[in-house]
Amino acid sequence: MFKRHPITNEILYCSQGELRDIDFFGAYLEGYNFEGANLKGANLERANLEGANLDGANLKEAYLKGSNLKGAKLKWANFEGANLKWADLKGANLEGANLKGVKYW
Repeated sequence: MFKRHPITNEILYCSQGELRDIDFFGAYLEGYNFEGANLKGANLERANLEGANLDGANLKEAYLKGSNLKGAKLKWANFEGANLKWADLKGANLEGANLKGVKYW
């Protein structure tokens, strides 16, 4: 699931991982690869996901309030019912993303 740095144990990427309901509140995840990951119900409030790859990720009912998604890759991501209140999406690629029922404010 996670690919970690051999010395620092830092998470390098989590492609197609199972991360339902994980708590990444305020986490620094800039540039991380979560392509195809299942983040259903995850708490990503105030997380820094600038430039992260979330293409095809399942973010259904995820809590992304105040998160930084600048320049993030969000193609075909599922945001159904997610909370994106105060999230920064400048330059993010939302091509084909499911935004049904998203809370913006």
